Amino acid sequence: MEYIKSKDIYLLMRDILKLIHPRLMEHGSKVAYMVALMLREKGRYEPFELADISMVCTMHDIGAYMTEEGKINDMLRYESRDSMAHSIYGYLFFKYLSPVPDLSKVIMYHHMDYEQLKKVDYEFKDVAAYINIAEKMDIYSSSMGSQFDLYMFERMSGTKLSADGLSLFYQVAGKYEIFNKIKSGEYKEELAELAEFMIFSNEDKKKFLEMLMYCLGFRSKSMVVDNITTVCVCEELAEEMMLPPVEKEILYYGALIHDIGMLAIPREIIESPRKLEPEEVKLLRTHVDIAGEVLKDKMQSEVSDIALAHHERGDGSGYPRRLKDLQMNMPQKILQVADVVTALVNPRSYRKDMPSEKVIAILNEEASRNRLKKSVVNTFVKSYDRIMDRVRQEAAEIMKMYDTLNMQYELVSKKYKI
Repeated sequence: MEYIKSKDIYLLMRDILKLIHPRLMEHGSKVAYMVALMLREKGRYEPFELADISMVCTMHDIGAYMTEEGKINDMLRYESRDSMAHSIYGYLFFKYLSPVPDLSKVIMYHHMDYEQLKKVDYEFKDVAAYINIAEKMDIYSSSMGSQFDLYMFERMSGTKLSADGLSLFYQVAGKYEIFNKIKSGEYKEELAELAEFMIFSNEDKKKFLEMLMYCLGFRSKSMVVDNITTVCVCEELAEEMMLPPVEKEILYYGALIHDIGMLAIPREIIESPRKLEPEEVKLLRTHVDIAGEVLKDKMQSEVSDIALAHHERGDGSGYPRRLKDLQMNMPQKILQVADVVTALVNPRSYRKDMPSEKVIAILNEEASRNRLKKSVVNTFVKSYDRIMDRVRQEAAEIMKMYDTLNMQYELVSKKYKI
């Protein structure tokens, strides 16, 4: 069953990353639009190839989400001084985690001076060169306003920037009224139309969604461990309770995306070492509604309904809709138990992880009050040790991936003398 369309994978990734830093993702979308027009004018790529390239162009600054927000806010300084580090991290992120690793070097090379880039043997180096031009056009036009001069980069022609690329940009800027369409927002519709040509297999879509799980690490590394804990517990419980294959699948996707709304919550609240104030709790709880807005019209309702019910409770005391037991299905109830288990077994900024005896006692108490489904809790308690062993193995693999990313980042950084 197709739970999400190829186009909606692109839109979902865009809107989720926008939760972290709206301005940075807006910049990515504008750059993708400019590059798409340049490549279309050149006529080198088929529409479906152009669509995939546009997705990577939109995400070309994905490595910057690891950077301190204060630095990113000063886009002009960031683009001119702090560019190569995020280019390399973004390249590694796409290389190891995305289903389009062949396009990942576009991200690494997009800040490289053209006189160096032209010596590189890489099929998509023209895309990287065009991103470099489009980035400068967007950042400087936004920063300088009416003082911006389209031809101010002529002095870089043939050295820092591609001479052919600049000529091509001048051509399409006038022909397609690029800056007017960006100002009016019309470009977003054209970019969305291009996304219609995206063709991803179900396995590709799954990998993109799993990549989004790693994006939780842009807010807090512990959130990635929490997410994989929840996914693992859900998978094990679904197997133990003999859910039909279709329900297992939708539960997996629901668990994978259930906390994406947390990307909009400030890090100081997520990692607060103290008890949150009532207003902070209220803000924290908005992550479910935020996820609902992001998922709306992009994901099949069978999946999103599971994800958005992970804080509901059988007695109606949960949020945001105060659903009761009979209003929820078994996959939703399994995710609720898995989410509570995650909150108890993993350490928090204000406490250590809880021992198994205390975890089991809390779960049994919640089940006795009809807040959590008793049959699900009983199944988990019965297989506690086996399930938690698998969770620890999976979490170790996740951290190994982070270590690999960081190790490769160090090696590539030394090569480029960052």
